[in-house]
Amino acid sequence: MIESTYSLYKLIILYMLKKVSFPLTNAQISDFILGQEYTSYFHLQEVLSEMHESGLIQTESIHNATYYRMTDSGRQTLEFFEKEISSEIRQDIQRYLTDHSYEMRNESSILADYYRTAGQDYAVHCRVKEGNTVLIDLTITVPTEGAAQTLCDNWKKKSQETYAAIMKLLM
Repeated sequence: MIESTYSLYKLIILYMLKKVSFPLTNAQISDFILGQEYTSYFHLQEVLSEMHESGLIQTESIHNATYYRMTDSGRQTLEFFEKEISSEIRQDIQRYLTDHSYEMRNESSILADYYRTAGQDYAVHCRVKEGNTVLIDLTITVPTEGAAQTLCDNWKKKSQETYAAIMKLLM
């Protein structure tokens, strides 16, 4: 039996990451765990921080979102302790991932972020990924932070038509 509920939360997070082919956001993990009322938001954030510090997961921050991937160490840990997750919890995870798969995949596949350049402009970095393959990787420089924010917001809405238009122009 696992020692603590914190250990169970870690296993649940690792199991969720194992079941998807893309990174999960903090919001997606929180939605499941808080929706099931397993723990509080603050305890969950503490668990995620501990997992990152111990090398079970790696993080990437993009435009106000943190994305989590399982590391090799996390995979090994899950392989050893996966049987400690009850079948009911596994079913809940599978149901959640099935019900939310389209939105979750889109959120992890269409990425946009911006940063300040040495010339005091803003570079907007836009990507569309399919699994581990990058379909488009585009960086556009704009003069203001407001313009950068607008491009990031619109990329989420219009990336598919932008990609199609670029392909049409270049083919």
